[in-house]
Order: sequence, then C-alpha cells, then structure tokens
Amino acid sequence: MSEPAVLQDVSEGLLTLTFNRPEALNAIDERLAIDLLAGLRRAQQPEVRCVLLRGAGRAFMAGGDLGVFHADLDHADDAVSAIIRHFHPAIRLLRELPKPVVAAVQGSAAGGGFSLMLACDLVVAAEDAVFTMAYSAIGTTPDGGSTWHLPRLLGQRRALELALLAERFDARQALDWGLVNRVVPAAELPAAAEALARRLAAGPTLAHGRLKQLFAAAQGNDLGAQLDLEHETFRLSARSADFRAGIEAFFGKRKPRFTGR
Repeated sequence: MSEPAVLQDVSEGLLTLTFNRPEALNAIDERLAIDLLAGLRRAQQPEVRCVLLRGAGRAFMAGGDLGVFHADLDHADDAVSAIIRHFHPAIRLLRELPKPVVAAVQGSAAGGGFSLMLACDLVVAAEDAVFTMAYSAIGTTPDGGSTWHLPRLLGQRRALELALLAERFDARQALDWGLVNRVVPAAELPAAAEALARRLAAGPTLAHGRLKQLFAAAQGNDLGAQLDLEHETFRLSARSADFRAGIEAFFGKRKPRFTGR
C-alpha cells in the first residue's frame, strides 16, 4: 500500500499535516485532495488545538497536478471536478475551523497551493519561497477561494493584477504585501513554523476560535452588529476555564496554563 498523500501527526495539541508528494512538488491530485480533507476533519477533534500545514521536499504545493489534465485533455473538466469536489470542502473547513491554522511555505506556492496558503490564518515563509497565482498561464480561472481571499488582503486592483498576469514574486514581496506574516532563512523554517504553531496550540483555544469568528464576521457586519458579536463572544469566553486561568495567573503574577476549555 502506498503512503498517504498527506501525512498526519498529533503531538501536544498540534496536528501537523504534511503534503507527501515531493516528487511532484506536492501538486494536488484527487488523492491529495481527499487526504487533505480527511486531515482537516481530524482537526475538528477536541484534542487538536492548532494545525500546521507544510510540504515535504522542495515545495509547499505547486498547484494542481497538470499531468493529470494532460493525460486526457478531452475530459480534463472531469479531472478538475474530481479534485475540486474534495479541495473546496477542505478550504471551507479550514476557514471555519475554530482553532488556528499555520502554513510553513518553502519553494513554490503556486495555483491551488497559493490559494490554500491564503486560506490559512498565519503564514511563515522561507526566504526561498516563490508565489504565483499561475491559473491564467494555463488558460483557466482560480479555485481554492483565492478570488475571495486575495481582494480582501490586497484590494481589487492588485489582486486582479496578480490573477491576470500570473507573475511570480518572492517572499519579501509577499511580506510587504501582508500575504505572509514572517520570513525566515530556509534552514530555519521547520523550527520557526513549529514553534509558532506550538505556541498557539498552548493558547486559549476557545478564545482563538471565537477570534476567528469575529474577524470573519467583520467582513459582512456593520459596526453595531460587530459590537454585539464582540459582546457575546467575550461573555461566552468569560465562562471558560481558560479565562479563569488567565485572570488567576495575572493576579498571581505567573504565566497562565491554558487547557483549551
């Protein structure tokens, strides 16, 4: 039996999902999309408090597997649907997951890999990372939610420029534009991304999930609705064991120990 296309590992509240097609630069085929969705479903379990996405080998994820499409161009649309029917539920689940998701990006993040990165909460990139929308270079439109995420991160004009021209840009440019949070030397990426993810996994999980809810809702709410939602989520958080631990630690002049409850 072949290895899974996405490896899963859980340790101390951190679920690490590793794209495991290094020979194909972790390009998405149907099997990888299925395994990604399965991994993110596992992330819903209570013991998981943060998720780290990373790619084996030289790349994070070099988009869709074009070899699959080239093998039968007359039915390429069916091959597209076979991937997207798993990939898009994975993107939706990732965004709705009430716990943080961190991406560790090295090498190429192109096409669907770029879209997947945009859907993550925090991104740590290696200095050698290269990004591109890629889709227009093969005569198609984007997937993976990038047409939803990118205008919100960059504004309409720059988002259209990246999509229409499909130009490549480096990690420093991505950092300047706010598409990634941190850039580190390539050799330091695994440790830096894991340290950030473990920090989040040790945090107040319920509050993190509600914070994601607040930021998502803010894109459609007016101020009044957002203030009401802030009131409600703060009130609910004040009932949690983590809130009690945080308040007691503050007055005890010690670091809080959160349990995610």
